[in-house]
Amino acid sequence: MNMTHYMQLLADNQPWNLLIFMALPIVLAETLAITELYILFTRKFDGFVYHLNRFAGTTVGLYFIGIIAYLMMTTVIPITKNNEWRTVIDVIAVASYLIGGLPLIWIALQEFGFVNKALDQMGKLKIHAICVALFLVFGHIAMIAGMLDPSLLGYKDAGGHQMGGVPVISADHEYCDPAMHGDMQAIHEKMHQQMMGGANMPQGNMKQMPMNQQSHSH
Repeated sequence: MNMTHYMQLLADNQPWNLLIFMALPIVLAETLAITELYILFTRKFDGFVYHLNRFAGTTVGLYFIGIIAYLMMTTVIPITKNNEWRTVIDVIAVASYLIGGLPLIWIALQEFGFVNKALDQMGKLKIHAICVALFLVFGHIAMIAGMLDPSLLGYKDAGGHQMGGVPVISADHEYCDPAMHGDMQAIHEKMHQQMMGGANMPQGNMKQMPMNQQSHSH
């Protein structure tokens, strides 16, 4: 099965890539979402949960700034230049993952006071909730598209004739080791020359000998 670049990113360098690009952002975003619901129901704009909410929002936003910058420089731009996207499935998976980080960056900007300065606590909390919802939507699109096989839309791996370095043999062709084939052909030719040269061989055996190379199957 072929993988999208999104899934390949998570599968490589285990377990670090999975932790860096999936586990940590998800944990921070889920913490933000859960504390968001608590504050919406209780209207408590102080205490541990409120400060945890602000910490999760600023941290995950700053975190995604680093992730997006890193992936743009090391993955998106090189793949685009080399025309190595694995169909539109691959593009949707990677783009959705990167776009999903933008609402979280907006939350961080709000927490630092760069945007939405005129909003009250409830207004800012609603922006939080909308941004978290957008992150979850794009995050799930990225995961679903990322787990699809790009070959569904016609992608063919350049090394598709091999798997794990082992040649793939066609089902309608019996594989024959070239070295073994050479040895068998040399023995066959030697016996054929002996028969054609009148070598002393029992008549019963001569009738059973193949008379040409067409009888050799490999």
